[in-house]
Amino acid sequence: MAGRNETEVYVYQQVVVLFSCALSFFGSVLIIFTYVIWTDLRTTPRKLLMYLSVADLLSAISYSYGVWRVFKSESWDCVAQGAISTFANTSSFFWTVTVAIYLYIYIVKSNQRLADGLVSWFHIISSWGVPFGITAAAVCLHKIGYDASEVSVGWCWISLKASDHVLWMMLTGKIWELLAYLILPVMYVLIKKHIHRAHSALSEYRPILASVRSSDAHTSMADRKMTLIPIIFIALRIWSTIRFLLLLLGSPARQHPMLVTLHGIGNTLQGAANCTLFVLFTQLLRSRLAALLCSCCCWYTAPESPASDYCERPSACAPSARGSRAQDISGPSVNS
Repeated sequence: MAGRNETEVYVYQQVVVLFSCALSFFGSVLIIFTYVIWTDLRTTPRKLLMYLSVADLLSAISYSYGVWRVFKSESWDCVAQGAISTFANTSSFFWTVTVAIYLYIYIVKSNQRLADGLVSWFHIISSWGVPFGITAAAVCLHKIGYDASEVSVGWCWISLKASDHVLWMMLTGKIWELLAYLILPVMYVLIKKHIHRAHSALSEYRPILASVRSSDAHTSMADRKMTLIPIIFIALRIWSTIRFLLLLLGSPARQHPMLVTLHGIGNTLQGAANCTLFVLFTQLLRSRLAALLCSCCCWYTAPESPASDYCERPSACAPSARGSRAQDISGPSVNS
């Protein structure tokens, strides 16, 4: 049994969280894969999403190692895992907010030049530079280490031995997490309102514009995504915030198995959630992936098999695999 100031991680929790890590790993890889192979879809928002997926991929790998090991004391690999997950997790917060800010400037303010100009600053300074600087400082000052799973699920983060561990927990994640809770809903509500106003104005010309009706489905999907992005982010991350607050209050409820399990899933499932929203819920990408999968299956089919006859049909495996180039504003959030 775990001690009073140590949260026990059960085997079933390890299995569940490792499965969550695997989903995020493959989800992040799929986002990166679609960005790499289809050059006509390399819009700026997709590029930002790809960087976010790199951070989520690092998070999934580092968290899976920590959950598999379930550290019981401080060691070199505990510090290494804690440093990587701290950097990746903080970077993920920054890139998530970056996507929202970019879309807000591009769509609401209609200023593509400013939005594109900020990308280099986001890329070099905030979304990679700040997390790296914070993590490097935490490692050099020996703040990262064993936390007895009091604010984690087997992995290492900020050592509870540090007298100022609460401050470093804030700097290495919680303050950025709380800011994201505030910024994301505001940004996406403003974007949603702008889209609704634009759609309402366009609807006035519905009798004379044949293309308006065909855009309704795209607008509806964009509206749903704008709603789901902050909801999913908060739904996944809120459990770690609750455990952090319970730690500050000294409440033993932070060790409740259900809360620990939800914390583990929430911290590790972001990559899978992004893949669902920005790949599986995007019709163009679904069509291309289906065509690619079908072509691969047909390539491996023996010539004399019945399936090969189907592959030779002109309509087989060709659901808009060469669709038109996506608009830059659509990227991860608007294109359906």
